[in-house]
Amino acid sequence: MLFWIYATAIVIALTIAQFGVFIAFDLEVDTALKLGGALFLINLSLLLILRVGPAEIRSWLSARKKKSERRESQANKTLQIAYETLPFMRQGLNQSTAQKTAEIIKKISDVAAVAITDREKVLAFIGAGCEQHKPGDEIMTEATKKCLATSTTQIITNQRDLNCPRKDCDCPLDGAVIVPLKCRKEVVGTLKLYEKEAGGPPEYIIKLAEGIGQLLNMQIELAELDRQAQLTTMAELDALRAQINPHFLFNTLNTIIMYSRVEPSKAREMLIKLSDFFRLALKKPGHLHTFKDELKFVQNYLYLEEHRFKDRLQVKYEISPEVADIPFPVLTLQPLVENAIRHGLSPKIGPGELTIEAALEGSILRVRVVDDGVGMDEMTRMKALLPGQGSGFGVGLSNVYERLKRIYGSELHFEIISAKGAGTTIEMALPWEKALQFAREVDYDPTGTDS
Repeated sequence: MLFWIYATAIVIALTIAQFGVFIAFDLEVDTALKLGGALFLINLSLLLILRVGPAEIRSWLSARKKKSERRESQANKTLQIAYETLPFMRQGLNQSTAQKTAEIIKKISDVAAVAITDREKVLAFIGAGCEQHKPGDEIMTEATKKCLATSTTQIITNQRDLNCPRKDCDCPLDGAVIVPLKCRKEVVGTLKLYEKEAGGPPEYIIKLAEGIGQLLNMQIELAELDRQAQLTTMAELDALRAQINPHFLFNTLNTIIMYSRVEPSKAREMLIKLSDFFRLALKKPGHLHTFKDELKFVQNYLYLEEHRFKDRLQVKYEISPEVADIPFPVLTLQPLVENAIRHGLSPKIGPGELTIEAALEGSILRVRVVDDGVGMDEMTRMKALLPGQGSGFGVGLSNVYERLKRIYGSELHFEIISAKGAGTTIEMALPWEKALQFAREVDYDPTGTDS
């Protein structure tokens, strides 16, 4: 304190003396005051340098340099992580890609542990404490659940705030930064960088985590766009194969030949319907058309199937008029109807009934496909919607389900209700306005119809 009193007095004295010199040389008062003020600051700076000393100044400059180098290093690490993880995350967020990504992040960044989750379970955990949190385990820490719920980064400064319910281990982790992973603005998982030291992760680790999170978000979105295109193409091609496969075509032509002998007019009508069916099947209007277009396509298909099965197949329609112009995903209803006939009603002994229901409840389009066929056991029902498991169900319920998830997101309700010998109901609740949003994103006008 005494130093600063003396220093201030010296600075003032020097400034007054210099100001007196300016006056002596007949400088104007305004000019002398400006020069005096400048010299006051210079004098004060010199005294501060003398007080702080060269060692402290070097230390300050060194700290600034280290901070700059750390920022540059952080940017380099982020770019390196982005480059090395791109081949994996472009495949989508799953256990395999998360494991590879976590390994790369752990190798490049100086953190104690790295974890990646989806919305429900751990996909990968690399580093300290990994033996307690294995891939496939449910998410346990409340901090991660909060990140998923709020879509905000969580900075954890101590083990207590991690709020992990496990008490049977000596956890080495004492802080973390948890960032949400997003796809099309919806949280699909989290990235977690852990520290062993209390007090929370340093600022550069937080910035690193947020930078990596943003890059992973872009990669996940790119993967989702790729997957959407693949699913759409795959589902449309599978649908076409199912619709024009040799069995369907052979059976329908056989039925037409039979009618040509006894009811030529009926055979002619069936040929017209078959022609309409193929025309609609081969037409590619995009991802969406209207519900009435989809229903028209289904009705052509069922007209042909009813004549093939004769009295064994009865079809009922319970369709509310207001659903006619609601946007609806192409090739969605027909595969479900085909599945009901081929795997529910066809194996059944005796007649069977198929009912198609559709109604509008505010912004929700409710659709049901109900058959009183042979049904399916619980194991088959549970596997029916898993990717790659639906090949035994015509086009594959899983393909239809995956396409609908991409359009409607988490707001989709799609349920299979079935039991062995008790028939099957496919129940869907679709937020139709979200389909319009999807159509805009893929640059398709859903107002066009199949004429």
